[in-house]
Amino acid sequence: MRTVRASEGRSRGLLWAAGVSLALILPSCGVTSTATPHAQEKGTLVIHGTGDVSLDPSQIPAFRTNGYGWAWSGLGGLFRHDDLSVVNLECPATDVVDPEPKPFAFRCDPGALPAARSAGVDVVSQANNHSYDDGPAGLLDSLSNIRAAGLAPVGAGSDQADALRAVSVQVNGWTIAVLGIDEVLDPVDEVAGPDKAGTAAGHDFALALRAVRDAASVSDLVVVTIHWGVELDAGPRRYQVHQAHRMIDAGADVIFGSHPHRIQPMETYRGRPIFYSLGNFVWPRLTPMTSASAVAEVIVTPDGAVTGRLVPVEIVSDGHPVLVSGSHQPRAEDCRLSSRPPGSPAATPKRHTTACARWRVRPTVSLWTGTGRNDGPCGADDVCLPASSASSYS
Repeated sequence: MRTVRASEGRSRGLLWAAGVSLALILPSCGVTSTATPHAQEKGTLVIHGTGDVSLDPSQIPAFRTNGYGWAWSGLGGLFRHDDLSVVNLECPATDVVDPEPKPFAFRCDPGALPAARSAGVDVVSQANNHSYDDGPAGLLDSLSNIRAAGLAPVGAGSDQADALRAVSVQVNGWTIAVLGIDEVLDPVDEVAGPDKAGTAAGHDFALALRAVRDAASVSDLVVVTIHWGVELDAGPRRYQVHQAHRMIDAGADVIFGSHPHRIQPMETYRGRPIFYSLGNFVWPRLTPMTSASAVAEVIVTPDGAVTGRLVPVEIVSDGHPVLVSGSHQPRAEDCRLSSRPPGSPAATPKRHTTACARWRVRPTVSLWTGTGRNDGPCGADDVCLPASSASSYS
């Protein structure tokens, strides 16, 4: 077991070891601890999650002028004043240049990672369809660079077991496991295997469920960050709702979703919040719809009650999300799954609709009939397009 000197991350007692275990490794359960466990009375937790983050100066040239702190400067220190912040890093943070033959290949600057850590980011998911954009060497270099910056990577690894391993965070009396799952594969062989580096699980949902159960068996809380769904869909597909419920049944307490590049509604199932898509976050400002974003905020009280809400964010310029302030912020219930459109006499069986004024989701849009590229395990009742029939910018 390799030992790395820990440094104290926050006043609440969060200890980091650059993603390497200090005193506790639980390989049989696929969980790596970042702190020495200690008895402490549980306090209230504040956890944040975001959608897609790009720290690629070729995609966002403003970083060359404004520096990488620009990415986080519009948030008022939000992530520095919570207990845990999780982001989806949609690129390998590497100097390896070995691009995959694909229309959109991203490469983040490893030099951007310290600014993310200074902004309060804790856990970085590489469970997405761009972390493999410079092949296995670029991915492994990215994971190493993330750890060197004092951040904890999840959702990818040197092999299947490593990719599925959750990071365990000890904070405020709680043991929190965070794991990443990637259902969006581009290239299709990017998923990790028994002897192959890659991202976690792919379309093997049984493998993902096992990782959730393993993490739940040794943790107080389990946070899952998952890359899934269909680009630009207004809401989740049937299979996503089914998978989300099964993950919570298996022990997940919070689900942060990404990939569709737009905000989708949240749901509370068995008292646990599901954020189906958190949209773009540190991303180019492309359209008003894809620039209307949010931060997921989860509160866990000492008795274990978990509540979630969406905190509105606007990408006001390329790579610069800003918290939306004032009286126009929507209530959390304004952006939740509902069983029927407002004013309609009855719900359509097995369908849901969305109502979210801030993010312009029309209340008559069905979750299951969106168009766009489908990269996940499409359900029998979904309207799904083959990957070759639709354009993609993710």
